[in-house]
Amino acid sequence: MAGTMFVIWAIGFTTASAQGLSPRAQPVARGSKPNILHILLDDYGWADAGWHRPAGYTDLQTPHMDSLVKEGVELDRHYVYKFCSPTRCAMQSGRNPIHVNAINIDPSYPLAAIPQNMTGVAEHMVRGGYQTAMFGKWDAGMATKQHTPRGRGYQKSLHYFHHSNDYWSFEQESCGKKKIKDLWDTTAPAKSLVNPSHCSQSSQSGCKYEELLFAEHVISYIDGRDKSKPFFIFWAPHSVHVPLQVPDSYLQKFSFIGDEHRQFYHAMVYYVDEMIGNVITKLKDDDLWENTLIVAHADNGGPIYAEGKAGANNFPLKGGKLSNWEGGIRVNAFASGGFLPEAVRGTKNEGLMAGWDWYATYAALAGVDPTDHRAATAGLPPIDSHNLWPFLSGMIKTSPRVELEIGDYSDNTKPHSGMNPKAKTLVGGLIQGKYKVVVGTLSNSGWPSSKYPGGACDGCSSTETCGKTVDSGCMFDIFADPGEHNNIAKQNPDAFNNLVARIAELQKDVYSPDRGSSSAKACAAATRKYGGFWGPYMDVDLINLNKTLYYQTHEIVV
Repeated sequence: MAGTMFVIWAIGFTTASAQGLSPRAQPVARGSKPNILHILLDDYGWADAGWHRPAGYTDLQTPHMDSLVKEGVELDRHYVYKFCSPTRCAMQSGRNPIHVNAINIDPSYPLAAIPQNMTGVAEHMVRGGYQTAMFGKWDAGMATKQHTPRGRGYQKSLHYFHHSNDYWSFEQESCGKKKIKDLWDTTAPAKSLVNPSHCSQSSQSGCKYEELLFAEHVISYIDGRDKSKPFFIFWAPHSVHVPLQVPDSYLQKFSFIGDEHRQFYHAMVYYVDEMIGNVITKLKDDDLWENTLIVAHADNGGPIYAEGKAGANNFPLKGGKLSNWEGGIRVNAFASGGFLPEAVRGTKNEGLMAGWDWYATYAALAGVDPTDHRAATAGLPPIDSHNLWPFLSGMIKTSPRVELEIGDYSDNTKPHSGMNPKAKTLVGGLIQGKYKVVVGTLSNSGWPSSKYPGGACDGCSSTETCGKTVDSGCMFDIFADPGEHNNIAKQNPDAFNNLVARIAELQKDVYSPDRGSSSAKACAAATRKYGGFWGPYMDVDLINLNKTLYYQTHEIVV
C-alpha cells in the first residue's frame, strides 16, 4: 500500500472482574428457529406511542404498533442509553455502553463506536444458520470494512453511517464546501438509489423519501430470501430523528396541529407506523407470521430540548434524550409475532431489561453461545447481555436482569454534547428493584405537559445536580413514582448509600479510552474514492493490544 504516513491510536483493555457479566445463553426448546425482525426506532417519545395515551386522544395515530402491542407483550421497563450511537453499539455488541461506547462522536474518528475486535450479534446469528440483513441508521462505526454492517455479520444492508442525514438529499456533513451523501449498499455507495439534486422538503416531485426506501428494502429482502433458512433483520428507521421532514401528503393529515414541530413529528410517527404495518402485512401474506418474533424499541427517549423544536413528548416521565431521567432512558418497547406463546400475548411485562440483552437472547434462539472470544483475546470487556427468552416467553417469572448500570460521561468542555473524544465514561446511576439513584449533572430536568410542544414544559431546559451524599443525592421509587417527583434519598439513607457504593464499584470496570481525533482520511475517501459518499476510509486494522488500558502510536501506511 502506498500513501501518506499517519498515526492512529491502538487501544487495549481488560476488565478488573468478570462479575458474572457474560451469562451463557441456553438454546430454546420450542419448534424451529424463528425469523427475527428487530425494529430500532429513533428518538421516539414515551407519549408519542398510542399505547401510552389515554382513551379519546385524536392527535397521535399509531394503529399498527398499537395492534402489535395488543397481540404481543408490552415491555414496560425496557432501558437504553440516553442518546443514539451508544445504544446502537450496545445492541450490536451485547454490552452496556459503559463497556463499549458512551459518547456520540462522529464516525470520522477511527476509534468511534464499536471497537473492531468485538463480535457483532449478526455474526452469532450467521453461525446459528441465519441469513442476516440490516436497513436504516447504523451509527456504530465506519473506519474500516470491519466496522460496517457487513463487517459485523450482516450479509446484506442498505444504511447510512452517521447520526442522521437529510431524508431527501441523503446528505450529511461536508468536506470543505462539498456536501457528502450518506447512503451505503452492503459494500459500496448506493449511487443508483439517490434522489435527483433538486429533492428537498420543499421540492418532492420525482423524489423518494428515505424512510420509504428502507421499508421497501425490508420487504424486498423478505421476498428474495433463502427460504431454507430463518432470517434475522435489523431495521433501524431514521424517523423520528431530526431533521423533521416528511412527504407533504402525510404532513397534511396533521394540519389540525398548530405547533409546526409537533405537526411534523406526528406525521413522521404516523409514517413509520404505516411502514411497519406494510412489513407486517408482507409477513402475514407470505405465511411467515406464525414463526416470526418481532421486537421493537426506541434508542432513547424523545428529545424535549430546544424549546420543543425536536417535536417529542415523554409525558408523564421526567426529562428526555440526553438525560438519565426516566424520559431519557426508559423507552417505548414491545415484542410481538406468532412465535410468542399464546399465554403471554396481550400482557404487560414489567421486568427489568436493557437494549443490549437482545444480543444473548437472539444467540439463544439461534442455538449458539454468545461469548465473545475474539474480544477476550484482544483484552476487551465481555458482554453484559442476559437471555430474556425464558422470561419473555413465560417459562420463568422473574427477569434475569437484577440491576441496570446507567451510563454517562464526563466532559467539562462540551456539557451534554457527547462529542468530545476525550470524554471519560462514567456510571451515572443505578437501578435495583424499585430504587433508582442518579448522580452527576442532568439536563432536561423537567416535566412536559400532555400537549407539549404547544403546551407548558416545567423546567425542560433546566439542569439538576445529584450528589453522592444523602443530603445532595437523588433517589426515587420508580414503581410508586415513575415521574421522579419525590426524592427519597434522605428517607432511605441505607439504601441510598448501598447504591452509591455499588456505583463506585462498577466505575472500576468502565471502558473509557481516548477515542483519538478526526481523520482527514474520511473526507479523502469520500471525495476521491467514493464519488461524494461516506464510507470506510482505512485499509488497515485498528489493533486492540493486550491486557491493560494504555495508548500506543503506530505509523501505518494507507
